[in-house]
Amino acid sequence: MPVCGLSSVIDNKLLVSVLSIEEQQKKTSGSVKKRFIAWEKLIIQNQNATITKKLNVTNDFFNQFNYINDDAFAGAADYWKTPHEFVIDGGGDCEDFSIAKYFTLLAMGVPVESLRITYVKSIPLNQAHMVLTFYPNPEDEPLVLDNLNAKILPASSRKDLIPVYSFNGKGLWLAKQRGHDAPVGDSSRLGKWHSVLQRMIKGNKQ
Repeated sequence: MPVCGLSSVIDNKLLVSVLSIEEQQKKTSGSVKKRFIAWEKLIIQNQNATITKKLNVTNDFFNQFNYINDDAFAGAADYWKTPHEFVIDGGGDCEDFSIAKYFTLLAMGVPVESLRITYVKSIPLNQAHMVLTFYPNPEDEPLVLDNLNAKILPASSRKDLIPVYSFNGKGLWLAKQRGHDAPVGDSSRLGKWHSVLQRMIKGNKQ
């Protein structure tokens, strides 16, 4: 059962850092360690980059990873991986790509208010899908970062996606129409998101 207000209390931007990535490097070897080194380098080299560059390099970096249907990962249906689990495995499901991009951009200094993990319906696939959206300003049309499309495009150009709800460390929104979402409370009500945060907190303490 989610703890009310957890997402608001936990500062999401502190959950992925150069320090936490370096700690993972000490525990890994081979190709996994190389992925952590590349991830750390990505964050360090783009701390002072423009927002546009941060979005592009993050999208390109993670879209190199493999799509892995993780419905049965760790014995849980539709398991949401932490970014560290995603990097260790070398890939994941659509929500895992979005979560990894979200926390990486936060680590680069992008404001949490500008980012939302967005649950959509993919019309071509006729199934649920998840992307990361970036809002230049709260009322602006968002840009879509998608593991199935290499290009970062405005939401209005993604006619193939129907938004359902979105969330970040600050809140949860239901999609009413493109660009006009209705706030419906705290994202801690999402059990799988709550689990991701708890595992990230625990991992950083080890």
